[in-house]
Amino acid sequence: MKRNQLVVLLMSMLVITSCKDFLDLAPKSVSTDENFWKTQADANSAVAGMYSLLRGAFNGANGVAFYAYGDMPSDEFTTSNTYPYQHVVSMNWGLPLSVYDTGNPMHQLRRYDLFYRVIDQANRVIKYVPEMDANVFDNQRARNYLLGEAYYMRAFTYFYISRIWGGVPVLTEAVAPIYAENHPAATSDEVIAQALADLEKAKQLLDWQNLASADFAMRANKGAAFALEAHVQAWTGNYEASAAAADSVIQSGLYYYVSRDSIPYHTIFEGRSAEGIFEISQGAANEGTRIGIGDFTLAGTKYHRTYTAPKLTTTKAHIKSLFDEPEDKRLKYTYDTTVNNSFVICNKYANLTYSDETNNAVGIYKNNIIIFRFSDIKLLRAEGLAMTGAAATARTILDEIRAQAGLQPWDGEGDLTAAIFRERARELFLEGHRYYDMVRQYKYSGDYAFNNTRMSEELFNRGKYIWPFDPSLLNLNPLLRQTAYWSTVNL
Repeated sequence: MKRNQLVVLLMSMLVITSCKDFLDLAPKSVSTDENFWKTQADANSAVAGMYSLLRGAFNGANGVAFYAYGDMPSDEFTTSNTYPYQHVVSMNWGLPLSVYDTGNPMHQLRRYDLFYRVIDQANRVIKYVPEMDANVFDNQRARNYLLGEAYYMRAFTYFYISRIWGGVPVLTEAVAPIYAENHPAATSDEVIAQALADLEKAKQLLDWQNLASADFAMRANKGAAFALEAHVQAWTGNYEASAAAADSVIQSGLYYYVSRDSIPYHTIFEGRSAEGIFEISQGAANEGTRIGIGDFTLAGTKYHRTYTAPKLTTTKAHIKSLFDEPEDKRLKYTYDTTVNNSFVICNKYANLTYSDETNNAVGIYKNNIIIFRFSDIKLLRAEGLAMTGAAATARTILDEIRAQAGLQPWDGEGDLTAAIFRERARELFLEGHRYYDMVRQYKYSGDYAFNNTRMSEELFNRGKYIWPFDPSLLNLNPLLRQTAYWSTVNL
């Protein structure tokens, strides 16, 4: 018990401490490694630490890093009334900052420290679990499964940060402080290759059922691995492989739609719903966060005691254009147009409680971060099929998603691939997908959906859609080079 408590404490320290070196390569618990890896409970605690560290990374930048990368620069928002998020929305990512302004969310978004802590913890599990005595595990399945989770988390993290920065350093070994050194960035292709190699190992080691049933969707299983593969392959334009991986998830029979009627639909975002494939837990009774996407999207007495306007602005005009069929259940149950004449409240993350009934009560948001869910993978398969010429099957899936929302089949007007991307925009609004969908849509179908005042096609092709490294990273690591477009901008 003492050993497990120590790991939890050390994991917490990893989340809250700042990085002094290039990647903060030194595991904070390295001094305990010699005496730590003794039981299955030890290994399980170390694996659980990876998910805690990923939650810390996604809750960076005042609780919204996941959405700052995946939603804010898309067409979902017009601006923010809170500094510096208006610059995130407008893609002014080169905003000059003082070297001392390390608490600035833009500074944090341009650094990858927290993600490399996840990678380092995965590397430690991959290093030490195979060295442990096999007899301390319940069985070989348990040992393999925990190792599979580490390969999954390393694959996921490399894929995620590659979408943000393109090429990043690839580290696959746990290192002691004395051996820590700077590393140049691998190419984006090399990073993706590492992620796919890790995924192959993860798929071999993981099962469809988690070691503990309570961990379903909260920790990786084979379904999460195939879902990740579907996204990785789509990102690289390998749509045949993407569609096949998505089909593996669907054929597993483990996931199914949640009703789009009001109360059932909102359970998706509280977490652990029938649609959940992989999500970050912070919606349980003993969890929650004082900051997060709900703090940026809720306003008005109906949703928030103190905010009269949301920190992120979604206009009525955009929602009316996106949801052009008024009978859409998603429009009816997740968007409130009555609070104000100029903005819309998206209430997907309205699971808000307060510490007490006073005016000074602290708001606590209890929504999981939904990374992969069933309808996402369904539509990703439809995208892959449409891109590879299987239009009839792709259209069947599109109509299936529309039927869940109470809509008639697609009318067939326009391009099928564009219709699928538009359906993803409706279905997955504010779930961390839209920005990356817009990138894929342009790269592989030639349909440019970005606002030209934020990023023209010419700037996209020069690489503006890839985030810059914060100058502090470049100062710490002489082998790191600024990303292509942002090397021409004075940060």
